[in-house]
Amino acid sequence: MIGMSLVSFLVLLVIAVVVAALFHFVLRYRFLEGIDSFLGKIAVGWAGGWLGSPVLGHWLFKIDEIFVIPAILGAITAVFLSVLGWKALGKACALRPPG
Repeated sequence: MIGMSLVSFLVLLVIAVVVAALFHFVLRYRFLEGIDSFLGKIAVGWAGGWLGSPVLGHWLFKIDEIFVIPAILGAITAVFLSVLGWKALGKACALRPPG
């Protein structure tokens, strides 16, 4: 998957945009406000979708070289864990006394 085709890249990009829009605009699960947070979710979702098939396996249907269901699950997991991690880090830093 390192040398992927343009179709594979676009399939992952569409999956990442849909997952990022779902988390950012529908569920309002975010650490930062604004478009930069949404674009960050797209990048993280794309990476999660790219890792979805190697980690979760090759099952159900595929478009070009992308297995869609594992890519969707990988994108959801990556976006959720990235926001969760930043929220936890922000809370931990806020609880630390200055000095």
